[in-house]
Amino acid sequence: MSARSIPKNYRNVTGIYASAKSEDAAMFESTLERDFITTLEFDSKVTSFDVQPVQIEWFDKNGKRRSYTPDILVKRKTRSGEETVLVEVKYRSDLEKDWADLKPKLMAGLRYAKQRGWKFKIMTEVEIRTILLKNAKFLMPFIRRGADREGDMTLIDNKLKELRQSTPKALLEQLAYSDWDKAALLPTLWYLIGTKQIRCDLYGAQLNMNTPIYWKP
Repeated sequence: MSARSIPKNYRNVTGIYASAKSEDAAMFESTLERDFITTLEFDSKVTSFDVQPVQIEWFDKNGKRRSYTPDILVKRKTRSGEETVLVEVKYRSDLEKDWADLKPKLMAGLRYAKQRGWKFKIMTEVEIRTILLKNAKFLMPFIRRGADREGDMTLIDNKLKELRQSTPKALLEQLAYSDWDKAALLPTLWYLIGTKQIRCDLYGAQLNMNTPIYWKP
């Protein structure tokens, strides 16, 4: 549950992101936070996240009590189990401009996380707005929509198993003659890629009809 409500903000974009992984309403205060939530929703290793999950109290150099609410608490699968990461989302320009004010509360966040065996990370647009985000934004509508027909999934999987490697364009040409039939199969193909049932590189380049794709055993 969020430690504080998010007010209207006319400088940034605020809203609620529909998420199956959020423990509460996935509210965001900026487009950067929204984009980060998109990557969390898309990342199959992320099991859940909570927006503005805790309020951390700390004391400034004058001994005055202050409070700080980090942006997101993320739980993700690892090879050894699961890790918890407390995340602050900030534009790099804001970090540079406001570093003197931000540093004490970010250090408080780091201490709070360490005491609980968590990690603490600062995520900026450099880490968030990547090729992966572009591919996630493209694929998420197909994931939410789901496959139109189970038979199409089997058809695509069997043909790619036979070929082992292909591209969306070449695979559809193997499966259908008419442009209409190819277009009908394409959403299911993107769904299979988005749900990682077909392998491809989502980090190196934006998806297109000539992206190499691989059968996944």
